[in-house]
Amino acid sequence: MPPLAATPIYSVASLTPHLYAPDALRPLRAKEHFLKADTLVELHSHPWPQLTFSTRGVIRLSTEDGSYIVPPSRALWVPADMPHSVTLIEDAELRTVYLHSWLGPAWEKCEVLEISSLLRALMLALDTTPDGLPPSDPHAAQRERWIAPLLVDELERATQIRIDVPLPADKRLRQLCETLLRNPASRATLAERAEAIGASERTVARLFRDQLGTSWQQWRQQAVLAHALPLLARGMAVSQVASASGYATDSAFCAMFKAATGKSPTAFQHKKK
Repeated sequence: MPPLAATPIYSVASLTPHLYAPDALRPLRAKEHFLKADTLVELHSHPWPQLTFSTRGVIRLSTEDGSYIVPPSRALWVPADMPHSVTLIEDAELRTVYLHSWLGPAWEKCEVLEISSLLRALMLALDTTPDGLPPSDPHAAQRERWIAPLLVDELERATQIRIDVPLPADKRLRQLCETLLRNPASRATLAERAEAIGASERTVARLFRDQLGTSWQQWRQQAVLAHALPLLARGMAVSQVASASGYATDSAFCAMFKAATGKSPTAFQHKKK
């Protein structure tokens, strides 16, 4: 059996968070980066919380405990001191807002949030110039102090969405999970995936139960849903989403999707006017 193929990843460092450190004078700091699909922003952490979102393109942020799919309609709250990495599922304009440690809600876990029009406008209004260069707006610090309380209030009002995919601590099982997340279209069986990490199918099935409290089939379904929902939201045809999710037929994908969500895939598609 040939080895399971994984999408090539181009790694970059942590995108210089130290050049955007928030403080009492500038309680909100924003930065932006244009990154290509399959880029991996390596694991890193910092002593302040952040909001991560993209103005275009879908990203996946991973922590030790899980993986979160973030399309442009959503933002992800990451608590302070939490190690995380970011994978670009497609070309994206990545935006990050850092908050001073005394700002924001006391959420201890990552939270996927719907972005309201006001929240988006507030985040995009922040200056993105790094330390060491003059801000493009000479009044940036004052505006950040004015924007901060309204942004936090809007953040706390935001609807929380559950589309996270839990990840295991076991290194072999995590390798298997990460391979599927990078290439959900692969139709490899569990036995083939287990062989690729040097384990038996029975061992892998037990690890899923012990590490994640779920079966392989249930975990894969959650991973597929997290992958498929942003594609549907962008208006991709159901047949294309089914193929990109590893399903041989549209009907099998639709049956799984409706059983899991109670709705057909078309109910989640963005309707172009």
